[in-house]
Amino acid sequence: MSPRLPQGSQLHYLTPRDSELPQAGPELHLEGVSLQALAQAHHTPLFVYSKAAMLEALAAYTAGFAGRNALVCYAMKANSSLAVLQVFAQAGCGFDIVSGGELARALKAGADPEKIIFSGVGKTRAEMTQALGAGIGCFNVESLAELDVLNEIALGIGQRAPVSLRVNPDVDAKTHPYISTGLKGNKFGIGHADVVAAYEYAAACKGLRVVGIDCHIGSQIVDTAPYLDAADRMLDLVEAIETKGISIQHLDFGGGLGIDYAGDTPPKANALWAALFEKIDARGFGERKILTEPGRSLVGNAGVCLTEVLYLKPGEQKNFCIVDAAMNDLPRPAMYQAFHEIVAVQPKLDIGTTTMDVVGPVCESGDWLGRDRDLSVEAGDILAVLSAGAYSMSMASNYNTRNRAAEILVDAEVAHVIRERERTQDQWRSEHLL
Repeated sequence: MSPRLPQGSQLHYLTPRDSELPQAGPELHLEGVSLQALAQAHHTPLFVYSKAAMLEALAAYTAGFAGRNALVCYAMKANSSLAVLQVFAQAGCGFDIVSGGELARALKAGADPEKIIFSGVGKTRAEMTQALGAGIGCFNVESLAELDVLNEIALGIGQRAPVSLRVNPDVDAKTHPYISTGLKGNKFGIGHADVVAAYEYAAACKGLRVVGIDCHIGSQIVDTAPYLDAADRMLDLVEAIETKGISIQHLDFGGGLGIDYAGDTPPKANALWAALFEKIDARGFGERKILTEPGRSLVGNAGVCLTEVLYLKPGEQKNFCIVDAAMNDLPRPAMYQAFHEIVAVQPKLDIGTTTMDVVGPVCESGDWLGRDRDLSVEAGDILAVLSAGAYSMSMASNYNTRNRAAEILVDAEVAHVIRERERTQDQWRSEHLL
């Protein structure tokens, strides 16, 4: 049986013309590039991304926004590598940032500062000053205390900061609790009952300029219903806010649309937005500017992590496939018990299939990439961990003094090195012996 490859990932198997290994099966390619060849040339672990897959995912949003005053702001926490940001900047996207470091990265990659929105519950004074100096489009503010600090800083430098308040609509996104953000018990946003008063407070601050309203309910959402519920509650608030004489220029519906990790079937972005616009139009807000903040749905299925099989270790209760990628490279399984499809880059045809846990070399029992996977591999083979374009490299660490992986961006038949493999001396460059 052929491995299941996520739709839209640009992954496909091709039979090599001149294989030196007759027992080997077809080779996995990303766009027009052999992943086996990339692993041999650049070593492993190695992240490889498809430019075409990113742009195809973006096209679903732009199709849904056809004829509308709308802006896609890529949530760069999903993958903040400069070349990835450059792809979206050149495609006309804005950016959703959550730190001063992300602001600097976005600008380095060519972002238009007026298309940048600054989210997050804990913006520092230095970050607010940095963002005001850059001339960003909007601050998504999450508390009255944050309003006070931003107002003070803006007045101190003679500016009026553009603000949108993030609403917590108390809507269950039905996703992992760590990535659910729209419930009363979450740290994000201003409670639904307090929003109108908060807007009146913001409108009275002389250093602030109210421009919009924002809502984000979570991540890896695979159902349209939570979005529609949140939209209803947000549009109710817009009506109530505007009865107070406060104009709302843009409506920001956040991101969070899921991808196919394990046969998941989230709605297509254009279908989701067709349903949302039906509601928005019916409520009389169809002419307003619309913002959305997708991250994972633009890059998740566009990336793979290549890893070499080091050892096969049979056991009484479990068989283990030990690879050279680990939880520091791919944190999602350890953090969220998340599923990633794992396939052989060049499956063996002359050996049987064994059920194994795919694990890394880090000294933690939580260092696993996949449980109970049926694989036909030997030591030295290359595996591809699929759907690894989001929340992998951006969350990678140096745990166990492991160097962060190199990154490749594939464009048709050309493979660009977009990040060199880290060296151990790079890790201690800022450290000092006594």
